[in-house]
Amino acid sequence: MSEVRIDKWLWAMRLFKTRSIATEACKKGRVTIGDMESGIIAKPSRTIKVGDVVNVRKSPITYSFRVKALTENRLGAKLVPDYMENITPQSQCDL
Repeated sequence: MSEVRIDKWLWAMRLFKTRSIATEACKKGRVTIGDMESGIIAKPSRTIKVGDVVNVRKSPITYSFRVKALTENRLGAKLVPDYMENITPQSQCDL
């Protein structure tokens, strides 16, 4: 698997409770791919690959994750660190 839809990946990584909620977040512009300032707004069908940086805005914090591996299947919480790395700046976490 070299690419996967962003909405499926967000759901599989347990960032959203349902795939519908992940899709809605993409449609509302809360999910970007790339760095925080100049990231590309991700439509739900946008594909991501290993190494991409995904930003998810859940007010007031914007979380950043680096994709380490791809899957379309929902994972157990203990397996999530094998598939993504949380690279959220400390300044965002202090809000």
